[in-house]
Amino acid sequence: MIEISAAVHQDKIIELLNHYNEDGVQFSFKEKKGINLYFETNLEDLERASKLVSSAIKSQPWGTVLYFRSAPAK
Repeated sequence: MIEISAAVHQDKIIELLNHYNEDGVQFSFKEKKGINLYFETNLEDLERASKLVSSAIKSQPWGTVLYFRSAPAK
């Protein structure tokens, strides 16, 4: 599971990752706790999945200046 901490644009992050499908890698939104969003993924390497999430968010016009953190959930 991947945890993303972001105070703004949470709806856009959820929409982006729910529709993400590159090289068979997918994410699905599971829950929100405060500013944290949790996503499950079919990728076993959670560090790599976290980096893919960061790249996907930063590639968006609204994501270039967004302060967020993406990491494997603990």
